[in-house]
Amino acid sequence: MFESFKKQGLVMSIALSEVFPNPFQPRRIFDEGELSALAESIRENGLIQPISVRRVKGGFELIAGERRLRACKLIGRQKIEAIVYDIGDEDSAVWALIENLQRSDLSPFDEAEAMAKLISAWKVSGEEAARRLGLAPSTLSNKLRILKLEPAVRKIVTEKNLTERHARELLRIEQGKGREEAAKFVAEKELNVPETVRYIDRLLEKEKPARKKPRYFVKDLRLFINTFEHAVEVMNSAGLGAKSTVSETEENIVYSVAVPKARAFKKTEGSAV
Repeated sequence: MFESFKKQGLVMSIALSEVFPNPFQPRRIFDEGELSALAESIRENGLIQPISVRRVKGGFELIAGERRLRACKLIGRQKIEAIVYDIGDEDSAVWALIENLQRSDLSPFDEAEAMAKLISAWKVSGEEAARRLGLAPSTLSNKLRILKLEPAVRKIVTEKNLTERHARELLRIEQGKGREEAAKFVAEKELNVPETVRYIDRLLEKEKPARKKPRYFVKDLRLFINTFEHAVEVMNSAGLGAKSTVSETEENIVYSVAVPKARAFKKTEGSAV
């Protein structure tokens, strides 16, 4: 796709002050140690690979080479070698996004945001975007899901170097119900992914409402009285001579069963003393 651009590009030495950032740059965090090492390498050996830019009003817009540009600024260079391409806004955006996606050190959120912007720039479905990126549709979907995490949780995941899998597990906790606290705990305890899964399982289990004992609502008290009367009939069939009465007080309905002691404790023939 971009081979034609490379053939059209002109190598020039341009002022760093004339280079504007690419609005589609997905990378938000740059490792200061790596930038310093790159800056020293450029100081000692020069810039081996020029940055890529395109002409815009008032100067040049960066397409690829953000770290090289920043490293040159660190060592005080005034100019930088650049390949200048004649391309439009959409192609510049797609190139910048893909160039960064092909690196392995993007944070999970920078990667997901880059993919979301690519889908928008390409104006294609998620399935077609997955095909172009060489991913399974489910993989792309999972990567995009973590963008639902709130900024505070994203910050913890990024700063504590948690993985995309950690981020997806945190999504299982409903927003506003301890998700940020869970992220802090996972980071502080340095839980790996399986440990995080078990930890969040326990959290979700605690949140389940306690099972309430069933409550019975009876519209007609007669149903219960019939049950009592049946019990009395069973006693009488055994020869106990039970009698039942129903009475009312100001607060209660009272159902009573009386069994003569003489019959209740009468020894049956042949029973033990």
